[in-house]
Amino acid sequence: MPTTPYAAEPGAAEIRPADAAPSTWVDRMPPALRPYLRLARADRPIGIWLLMLPCWWSTALAAPAGGLPDFWLLLLFFVGSAVMRGAGCTLNDIADRDIDARVARTRGRPLPSGAIGVKAAFAFLALQALAGLGVLLSLNSFTIWLGIASLLPVAVYPFMKRITHWPQAMLGIAFNWGALVGWSAVRGDLGWPAVLLYGAGILWTLGYDTIYAHQDKEDDAIVGVKSSALRLGDRTRPFLFAVYGGMVVLVGLAGGMVGLAWPFWLGLGLAALHLMHQAASTDFDDGAQCLTRFKSNARLGFLLFLAIVVGQWAA
Repeated sequence: MPTTPYAAEPGAAEIRPADAAPSTWVDRMPPALRPYLRLARADRPIGIWLLMLPCWWSTALAAPAGGLPDFWLLLLFFVGSAVMRGAGCTLNDIADRDIDARVARTRGRPLPSGAIGVKAAFAFLALQALAGLGVLLSLNSFTIWLGIASLLPVAVYPFMKRITHWPQAMLGIAFNWGALVGWSAVRGDLGWPAVLLYGAGILWTLGYDTIYAHQDKEDDAIVGVKSSALRLGDRTRPFLFAVYGGMVVLVGLAGGMVGLAWPFWLGLGLAALHLMHQAASTDFDDGAQCLTRFKSNARLGFLLFLAIVVGQWAA
């Protein structure tokens, strides 16, 4: 896919990443800010939703029967997910800058294109991490320590593609930590419903990120990095049925343990149909369709959140 120039810092040779949207609000920001916003993927909010939604599921699941989730916590988790997703992308791009320069879809990103230097990227990472810490410190002490523990999988994830075909598993461990944090922020402890929801989120991530990885499988094979898409190949479809089926079962067990009412089961059924459609119909050789299917998981996540909220309220 061709790239087109866009404004950059003085002296930088910045280009629009090949997978960037044609025009977003980032393009209307001051030129000096645009590379940093692109480094944080602020022009692509799908990652924010996928990081935030397990937090929201768990916050709603931990609410009292007949009640609604704490709006303040939902807002905090939105802000925290936005800044920590940006921090994660920044760390990932620092670690992968040489690999990204050799992959068509990513060579236009701010670091491999030269729009941002490594020192500036580290400074930006620290700023985002401090903002995330500010959000975390507003929660109870148990949740603060639980949140700090999440930093280990976050730090390890960018390097997993060099040593295993299953970096998607580590992404699932890191990206769904909010399923534990949301519950603990409400109740001050961990319960089995939260643990089941966490397991469900890991399976969900294994599915949607394997679909996403199929976009890069040719380039990944050339540059020598690993992914579940390369490992599975033609076995991807049955794998998706397995992990998505497991996700539905675990979410159902979590909802059953807290006694959610019938609207939850209706929503879970609709979510299951959506997931089975992904598994059955995705063309893994069509990069554009893989991206569309990947992004559709945000709608699925909001559907599950609504199902949990209404199921709890009606309980």
